[in-house]
Amino acid sequence: MTARTLLPELPAYAALAEHAKTLASASLEGLFAADNTRARAFTVSAAGLHLDYSKHRVNAQALSSLLQLAEQAGLGQRIEDLFNGAHVNNTEDRPALHTLLRASDGGAQQLRFQEVVAAKARMREIAERLHCGGHTGYSGSTITDVVNIGIGGSDLGPRLVTQALKPFHGQVQCHYVSNVDPADLLDTLAQLNPASTAFIICSKSFRTEETLANGLAARAWMLAAGASTADLDKHFLAVTTNLPAAREFGIPAANCLPMWDWVGGRYSVWSAVGLSCAIAVGWERFAQFLAGAEAMDRHFRGSEAHTNMPLLMSLLEIWYSLFFHASNHVVLPYDHSLQRFPDYLQQLTMESNGKRVSSDGRELQYQTAPVLWGSAGTMGQHSFHQLLHQGTRLCPVDFILPLTTHTGAVEQHRMLVANCLAQSRTLMVGRSLEKARAALLQRGFDDDNAATLAPHLVMPGNRPSSIITMESLNPGTLGALLALYEHRTYCSGQLWRINSFDQWGVELGKEISTDILARLAGASDGSTMDASTEGLISAFRDAQR
Repeated sequence: MTARTLLPELPAYAALAEHAKTLASASLEGLFAADNTRARAFTVSAAGLHLDYSKHRVNAQALSSLLQLAEQAGLGQRIEDLFNGAHVNNTEDRPALHTLLRASDGGAQQLRFQEVVAAKARMREIAERLHCGGHTGYSGSTITDVVNIGIGGSDLGPRLVTQALKPFHGQVQCHYVSNVDPADLLDTLAQLNPASTAFIICSKSFRTEETLANGLAARAWMLAAGASTADLDKHFLAVTTNLPAAREFGIPAANCLPMWDWVGGRYSVWSAVGLSCAIAVGWERFAQFLAGAEAMDRHFRGSEAHTNMPLLMSLLEIWYSLFFHASNHVVLPYDHSLQRFPDYLQQLTMESNGKRVSSDGRELQYQTAPVLWGSAGTMGQHSFHQLLHQGTRLCPVDFILPLTTHTGAVEQHRMLVANCLAQSRTLMVGRSLEKARAALLQRGFDDDNAATLAPHLVMPGNRPSSIITMESLNPGTLGALLALYEHRTYCSGQLWRINSFDQWGVELGKEISTDILARLAGASDGSTMDASTEGLISAFRDAQR
């Protein structure tokens, strides 16, 4: 493929480096004081979400240069390429058409779109039958619990969506198992009745080691409870392309839903991988989830750059990673239902953009994806927020804040909102040495002790954060939120000049694991590994005796 110009070679890059020098020590409070329209000018809305990015170390000039960088990088065309089915996943020579899974029109992708429509029809029939209590197991009992067995994108997305939409659940409870550690499955099964439990095995190849191991254990549990092999089709569904392997397991083709190679695992919650979500909330609400994502797709594809929410978030990520050397990014959802959102984003962003070479194979000399982490507010305030406020690392923060609560506990929710807004403001304003000393004097400390302790109370401030708000967390706004971060991730990958859709970095570990597994079981081909690994293999085998 033709080599693409790397970011430092684009004309806007040098201007941005100069802007960064100016803004490195700029006061965010001063930027607000100098422009009484700043909050409004640095806020955009789309698909039920509102992004306030005014508490960032950017001004109009820096933002203009960032937008020029996106234009010079050809990002507009790359966005069209994504939707039009170009092979943006160049190392695997395929498109990345996850947006087609939630589209209401196939556009230029009519053949694939018809496949999606057909799969959705089958998915809807299964979801509605289970959601409404119309499916019975081997004993005639109604299915009341569904266990999704998958890993990575076949687990993180559905698990997040099911938990986030808990207020919309019906009678069927959905559970998730991903860890090959047997405790994960056994702890889940301990609370379930085989006669009223169904399983969904999500594995494109039906060969994923962790998923297959858990699937076989679930199958044995069902047979031990009294089900016959002929009864397995009443209790097992699969999302896979390997129909022969599923059939050998005991799952007929009629119980299998498709996966496509043009949808990566971490982008697959919109597909049949989201079946457990549709069972939990019902098809109508799952359709609203898809529609919320499609609304963000339309915004992303059709908006001018200066109002394009995913693009702006991407440019801020580029700004801090390249010009401020920020190696971390923190996401703090101030909603308990979204507590797994950082886990989901870790795979989305770090598996997508954790790359060291460009899409054409050149080793990159600049920093790419930051480490993403976080947890639900307010819990982090009593642990890692200390680092955010006073640590030596610059960690840009995204606060996620629904403005209303489904719980009805309005006063307690008001406290939650106050904490979120206070954390964002505290990151910005900090506390000076003088104010720290004055606060200590007010607490009753004498002059000497106040002077001694004051440095420990200083917070430098000027630490950047965004706040993403929505009126409520519902299927539509959740769909929009996930699509927002998908598109931000894609834009950042395109700007860094990497392929966001492959994940070769996970392959070698799988290969070595296969070799070690054989050695743990007693096999030996005469080869040796490093002394550390050899010693640990011996320790394991000794412990089994």
